[in-house]
Amino acid sequence: MDRDLDRLARIATERRLELGLARNKAATEIGISKDTWKRLERGEPIRDINYGKIDGALGWAVGSCVAVMEGGDPIPIEANKDDGVIAHVPVEGLQHELPDAVAMAALATTPDLTAREIKALSDQIVEELRKRGILPPAD
Repeated sequence: MDRDLDRLARIATERRLELGLARNKAATEIGISKDTWKRLERGEPIRDINYGKIDGALGWAVGSCVAVMEGGDPIPIEANKDDGVIAHVPVEGLQHELPDAVAMAALATTPDLTAREIKALSDQIVEELRKRGILPPAD
């Protein structure tokens, strides 16, 4: 799948500004160079491992940068009072999109998964739901 780096650049820059983060300070705090963050915001490719670091700096669940590049939305996270993580999963319209809801639930309950791991877990769950007759067979 093609990655839309310009889309990620726009959304990540907006989020950084929304959070009031200085690019250089944010880059230093997560262990990447300021030039890497600049490349991200210019819509240029960076190493995949750095996307996960940037997810955290922007308050997104791991895999959000990749999801944005693939046309999806980032999943905001926040620390709760028990030092856990809560992913804010949108629920409107999901009753008709159970496979997407399953992927979101997997992400919400396991925030350290990569986008590919979430997709694989979602596929496994959907297949199990189909075997049990909860979901109709695939088209």
